Amino acid sequence: MRTTDEKTGTYSFVAEPFRVDVNGRVTLGALGNHLLNCAGFHAGDRGFGIATMNEENYTWVLSRLAVELDEYPLQYEDFSIRTWVENVYRLFTDRNFAILNKEGKPIGYARSVWAIIDLNTRRPIDLLALHDGNIAGYICEEPCPIEKPSRIRVEATEPVADHTARYSDIDINGHVNSIRYIEHILDLFPMELYQEKRVRRFEMAYVAESYYGEKLMFFRDDAGDNEYHVEVRKETGEVVCRSKVLFV
Repeated sequence: MRTTDEKTGTYSFVAEPFRVDVNGRVTLGALGNHLLNCAGFHAGDRGFGIATMNEENYTWVLSRLAVELDEYPLQYEDFSIRTWVENVYRLFTDRNFAILNKEGKPIGYARSVWAIIDLNTRRPIDLLALHDGNIAGYICEEPCPIEKPSRIRVEATEPVADHTARYSDIDINGHVNSIRYIEHILDLFPMELYQEKRVRRFEMAYVAESYYGEKLMFFRDDAGDNEYHVEVRKETGEVVCRSKVLFV
């Protein structure tokens, strides 16, 4: 179900049993997919969705994501996600989300940064010049109480794991899907940790694309206080993305 006004959109979901973890909570991968779907629904309903962009040989790409949760929806529970545009700049736009429980109470928030790229050049385009800049007309002043994505540094020199990108990693844009990186990073931690703790905050910073058959190496720093920093690199040393994971 969709509930929309001029500037915000709210979309309903249920915590399906095949998208929860061993504790019966919605996985971050599943939640991440819901966030991206909400962004797509909201943009599409206002004339700047991915289908419209593809007609002009453009596509949306996710640059940064920060998710912070006090609670996770449990198996079979209804929940919803509200989304809105916070800012529009020349090359990027900020989009926020509120995750709401079945009573409509916020149990978490997310911040994201997006760009539109040219599918031929893979370079970002000027958002304020696209369609006369009408995306800026949807800027909403609703507050988002979590911190913006931070700068992440990883000092580790030896990988803790590697993964070769396969069929299930690749999305319609021909590169590794942004949510698959999240799932691979969460797989770096043992099951016992998830049975004792939960992810309070998760950040992603996407730097470069990776493709089918490329070997990805995962480097991890223990920053203390249940916080970990992760960097994903290609065999060439090129950084693909960086992540911060905070457990409580």
